[in-house]
Amino acid sequence: MALKWKKAVVVGANGIIGGNLIAHLVELGDWDIVGLSRRGGVAQGKVSHIAVDLLDIDDTRQKLTHLTDATHIFYAAYQDRSTWAELVPPNLAMLVNVVNAIEPVAQRLEHISLMQGYKVYGAHLGPFKTPARETDANHMPPEFNIDQQDFLEASQKGKSWTWSALRPSVVIGFALRNPMNLASVIAVYASMSKELRIPLRFPGKPGAYDSLIEMTDADLLARATVFIATNPQCGNQAFNINNGDLFRWSEMWPKIARFFDLEVAPPLPMSLDVVMANKEELWKKMIDKNNLADTPYKDVSSWGFGDAVFGWNYDFFADGTKLRRAGFHEFVDTEEMFMRVFRDLRERRIIP
Repeated sequence: MALKWKKAVVVGANGIIGGNLIAHLVELGDWDIVGLSRRGGVAQGKVSHIAVDLLDIDDTRQKLTHLTDATHIFYAAYQDRSTWAELVPPNLAMLVNVVNAIEPVAQRLEHISLMQGYKVYGAHLGPFKTPARETDANHMPPEFNIDQQDFLEASQKGKSWTWSALRPSVVIGFALRNPMNLASVIAVYASMSKELRIPLRFPGKPGAYDSLIEMTDADLLARATVFIATNPQCGNQAFNINNGDLFRWSEMWPKIARFFDLEVAPPLPMSLDVVMANKEELWKKMIDKNNLADTPYKDVSSWGFGDAVFGWNYDFFADGTKLRRAGFHEFVDTEEMFMRVFRDLRERRIIP
């Protein structure tokens, strides 16, 4: 039986989520893929790229209205700002501009997939109800994830295409120049600790070391994203997506230390954004000493994001059974995931 050919537009193609999604779509073999990002990319095989400023309505319309054969839009773009309120206008505008440019001309459009997260549940604000469920009530705005979903729901009314909202935990995978890259935070922090001959100390807030938390593997997320987007029973719904296991940093941290041949010392609360700010020269020396890839320090360090994650001194997890009831049964062992990503960073010569 011949495969039905599909065309994916991946918005945010250079991030952890978008990059891993594109790789998965390529493996599936029955997709043409267009990646959208500010920097663009190199076309290869069935993957092409468009460099576009999604905050510019005219630039977006001009560069995207030829995508008349798009069948799926996978939206995973994000713009960071200093306050929660400031996050709303750019992140809502980018989604609106993409949909308004493509949806009216894409007669074969089947699905729009929106990447969200546990911010929908207020997880970033403080202790929230766990396990969080897709049916939980919204919290006090501002919250761009909710505004984005409201826009998609309104846009879909009376249309044949469907939408989905995907809610992963912290996404772990390879990506550089990404503002939410915890794997690189841990790997570079541990590598520098080893270079300085000091033990690996957990830098988070008191209480965070012993709270329950979960992660979402980027490859697992990619597979789940495509499953949801291509199975009609998943249309017009939100889904939590996580590895399927819980852990505490107090148990995981010594295992991470062993990977880097480090001893563990008691946790010491500190802001990585502050204490790692002056480490660029050390990073350059490590590159020369270990013959690493010449990666700028700013491209491997997401210290502010690390501070946020390590500052969650409360349980941080959601119920993932809705997706399993819909038919997606894959899971990932989180310890193995961390070690796999660290090995990948070594193989790429990003860390020693």
